[in-house]
Amino acid sequence: MRVLVTGGTGLIGSAVVAELLGNGHTVLALARSDASARALQAAGAEPLPGGLADLAVLRTGAGQVDGVIHLAFHHDFSTAESVAASVAEEGAALAVLGEALVGSDRPFVTVSGTPAAAGRVSTEADPPVIEGPVGGRGRAVAAVLGLASQGVRSTAVRLPRTVHNEGRGGFAGILTDIARRTGVAGYPGDGTQRWPAVHALDAAVLLRLALECASAGTSWHAVADEGDQVRDIVAVIGRRLGLPVRSVPAQTYGPLGGIFSADQPSSSAHTRAALGWQPKHPSLLDDLENLQP
Repeated sequence: MRVLVTGGTGLIGSAVVAELLGNGHTVLALARSDASARALQAAGAEPLPGGLADLAVLRTGAGQVDGVIHLAFHHDFSTAESVAASVAEEGAALAVLGEALVGSDRPFVTVSGTPAAAGRVSTEADPPVIEGPVGGRGRAVAAVLGLASQGVRSTAVRLPRTVHNEGRGGFAGILTDIARRTGVAGYPGDGTQRWPAVHALDAAVLLRLALECASAGTSWHAVADEGDQVRDIVAVIGRRLGLPVRSVPAQTYGPLGGIFSADQPSSSAHTRAALGWQPKHPSLLDDLENLQP
């Protein structure tokens, strides 16, 4: 397949581009800068100049390919307003991409977060998160899945709180960045809340499988580690950076404070059984050992 990829130079996107190319697909990837275009060309992909806000470019790109994988998101979590702007930008992009694919039976793979399920581990059968600071992302993804009734093989791969590679990425990466900036490796509350995780290279395999064979209107969980306690994650960060470890106020994490404090373990049992996906790369706690002081 010739596949349009948004976010193709990010931590996850670069792994997805390599995974697609390594399995016989060709890639047309959105490039919002000259540096991104050069990186994509070096990886073997064809760059498509433009950003997520360039809706005409997205529409044109979707018309030139056999399928779409959407990964791009402006990760500015500094204020509630910046989060809302990023969510709105993505929602508009998803709507345009979906419209371009209606009636084509082509695959459209997008991503969302694993949901929370009070008192238990969440599964693929649980509904998406549609409330809270990033609830708009869940509503936009639900609309994409609804395109299954309009001739789009739309699917959603739910990513856990941390998608990592060599100690970088995801919510654990945010904890690391804050620790470097403040001199304290902190966790919200008592740190017993659990976060699921997956290595970026394993997530890339699942995204390819969803593109190739997932049924329309389905959701999948890219979860390798069902749930590490946040204080265990931070303990590794603190040790690797040589910083003290302690509880800090949820406000430390700005508009994401409530999410950072939530217990949110998640299962991928159905995904593994149905798609034959088997994660094989290092766990989050092992991967964090790559952090350099």
